[in-house]
Amino acid sequence: MPEIRVTPLGAGQDVGRSCILVSIAGKNVMLDCGMHMGFSDDRRFPDFSYITRSGRLTDFLDCVIISHFHLDHCGALPYFSEMVGYDGPIYMTQPTQAICPILLEDYRKIAVDKKGEANFFTSQMIKDCMKKVVAVHLHQTVQVDDELEIKAYYAGHVLGAAMFQIKVGSESVVYTGDYNMTPDRHLGAAWIDKCRPSLLITESTYATTIRDSKRCRERDFLKKVHETVERGGKVLIPVFALGRAQELCILLETFWERMDLKAPIYFSTGLTEKANHYYKLFIPWTNQKIRKTFVQRNMFEFKHIKAFDRAFADSPGPMVVFATPGMLHAGQSLQIFRKWAGNEKNMVIMPGYCVQGTVGHKILSGQRKLEMEGRQVLEVKMQVEYMSFSAHADAKGIMQLVGQAEPENVLLVHGEAKKMEFLKQKIEQEFRVNCYMPANGETVTLPTSPSIPVGISLGLLKREMAQGLLPDAKKPRLLHGTLIMKDSNFRLVSSEQALKELGLAEHQLRFTCRVHLHDTRKEQEMAMRVYNHLKSVLKDHCVQHLPDGSVTVESILVQAAAHSEDPGTKVLLVSWTYQDEELGSYLTSLLKKGLPQAS
Repeated sequence: MPEIRVTPLGAGQDVGRSCILVSIAGKNVMLDCGMHMGFSDDRRFPDFSYITRSGRLTDFLDCVIISHFHLDHCGALPYFSEMVGYDGPIYMTQPTQAICPILLEDYRKIAVDKKGEANFFTSQMIKDCMKKVVAVHLHQTVQVDDELEIKAYYAGHVLGAAMFQIKVGSESVVYTGDYNMTPDRHLGAAWIDKCRPSLLITESTYATTIRDSKRCRERDFLKKVHETVERGGKVLIPVFALGRAQELCILLETFWERMDLKAPIYFSTGLTEKANHYYKLFIPWTNQKIRKTFVQRNMFEFKHIKAFDRAFADSPGPMVVFATPGMLHAGQSLQIFRKWAGNEKNMVIMPGYCVQGTVGHKILSGQRKLEMEGRQVLEVKMQVEYMSFSAHADAKGIMQLVGQAEPENVLLVHGEAKKMEFLKQKIEQEFRVNCYMPANGETVTLPTSPSIPVGISLGLLKREMAQGLLPDAKKPRLLHGTLIMKDSNFRLVSSEQALKELGLAEHQLRFTCRVHLHDTRKEQEMAMRVYNHLKSVLKDHCVQHLPDGSVTVESILVQAAAHSEDPGTKVLLVSWTYQDEELGSYLTSLLKKGLPQAS
């Protein structure tokens, strides 16, 4: 029995370190290869020994697919390909291919150069890893080999993010990666066609959240920033270099312009210039409004937002700083946070999801005394605000995508177990499909029913069309013919053609049924009564009385005979070919009711 097997090596009932192993019709694909922001030991990378304990990974995996450039989806890639050892193809979109190495290098610098970690990938390994990448265009079907094909769909979320369809024969799996079903200031909404996959693997970060209106959230954000700046405080907004950062920059830039505000806005340097460069380069991936206005002005060239210098953190007076990374687990955002945390005038606004174990998660959980490196305790007096500008689909968005794709089964990843449980029930109730939520290392096996392609002869199709019935894609049509298997191929042809091709004579199969009726008249007289009765009832059929006394209706033959033991009973023998099964059964039941009394 063919089956699809799915094993999360990361993101099973967990957010962070996305890595999902899929076996479909004998092909093995790895979806994403991320790292976990909450760990700095072995647990930060997926356990690749699970894939195969013996032999090379290249022999086992047919390909690796990366959905987008966030580190929890691609951060373990150089470690996997260069240190564990994988030489096969790695597929991703062009923006992901361009931005991925920049973020990987930034991550490596923080881990190795600043924290002094050993057993980590090098800059050269990032370059070597990226040489194995094959870029994919949206809606382009890519043949990985003779049987395996993949196709990318637009996912919103961040620049270059894509959902992928993996197909082998008639079996298919859709992996969403991270996606957003609502368009925002710089990206469009995710979209997929009604591809009806055997399985849809979807993220479920916000499985129980239905977000309020975006306009209210934006108004609230601007109000809090404005109030803090007015009272002379500093605002820290930890962000990842690409995505929400650009969204919030466009928002603050237009607000500062409208209100004519003078307080400086800074963005931590390096990554952002590169980020904005890529937004300009991949303008087709942004939304319609930005594409339209791009000719007159580039939305990513900001008048009020300047590059940040480390020395500015100690400057007196109000300011707004966007700093990376977004979960306050390392880097510049954490350094600034440590400097500003002790002043109640200041504010930190967390605009996205924070993984457990990060400073971001701790302060959002209400912790106000933090143990930092070197056993130092940091007291947090600044105001802490959480405002979801996350680019993930909410519960409504996830349901919308399931409705759009119409999968046979759904599997949830990239979410918390309790929230997944709620969404799982909702999906099963509303769509009447099975929904799974495996933990890391747990395998889900789905039996699949293969569809076998059959060629149909032109003669058979012409005969079908001659009946005047036009084909309708939504309604399956029943075709009568003979199935011939030759050289492992199936063909459906008319029975006449089959007999001719195979050099066989036709046998006719007839079904005969006996109907006992109480009647003392002679057989010929009885047959005449049957003929008259059927002629009056079956006005649309050709009913004939033959010279030998039998009656025919189409291919159905009715003969009257005497009962061997009871002279007062007659036996009607009704026989028909299998083509007239329906009419034969109807006639039999009609005759069993008896004949009308002769006048």
